[in-house]
Amino acid sequence: MTEKHLLKVPQHVAIIMDGNGRWARQQSLSRLEGHKRGSEVARDIVTAASRIGISYLTLYAFSSENWRRDPNEVSGLMALLKHYLETEATELNKEGARLKIIGERSLLPNTILNLIEEVEDLTKTNKKIILQMAISYGSRAEIIHAVQHIAEKVRDHRLDPNKITEQVFEEHLYTAGVPDPDLLIRTSGEQRISNYLLWQVAYTELVFVDKFWPDFTPEDFMEALLTYQNRERRFGTAA
Repeated sequence: MTEKHLLKVPQHVAIIMDGNGRWARQQSLSRLEGHKRGSEVARDIVTAASRIGISYLTLYAFSSENWRRDPNEVSGLMALLKHYLETEATELNKEGARLKIIGERSLLPNTILNLIEEVEDLTKTNKKIILQMAISYGSRAEIIHAVQHIAEKVRDHRLDPNKITEQVFEEHLYTAGVPDPDLLIRTSGEQRISNYLLWQVAYTELVFVDKFWPDFTPEDFMEALLTYQNRERRFGTAA
């Protein structure tokens, strides 16, 4: 299946890359090997999305809850993230991709933060596709963060409470300036949002895929896009 079958390309696709650990267990491998394979799949999907013409791709790479996992796994994930940033920066730039990291950066190690800033700076003028990676991210924390900043502005008389609109609120989210996802894909057969982009997916189409993320292919990605294409989006209006 190729891009020529796709008549309606979503502007923004978000993905919950779920199932690395369970895939690894099935293969009698370590969880870290599952995450490593998952990062390779992510690379393939970024390339596919860029070539299809998707403008924004947001990948759930590491949630705020993931910090509570086994310290060895967390350490391995940080090492894998470091490796990804070091090795993929040139390729992302070559593909015309701009990298943006959303999440609570203060919890990340300084080595990771420095790399993030370097890659974001390297790719900041690219416009072919915006790749948002949600790292140390939790949507409830994002919403609280936005409320705190708005409250500070109200307290300092820089914002009239009566002027707080949905647009004003969105300007204080990590995703400010990025349109809401048209499509959210979750792999592994789980059918929940898991504290991911709760505000942003209010009218997003959801597609759940039974495959674990390490088995997800560009062809599976296209199947999800075709499912989206056949949906009628109403945004709360009557049928």
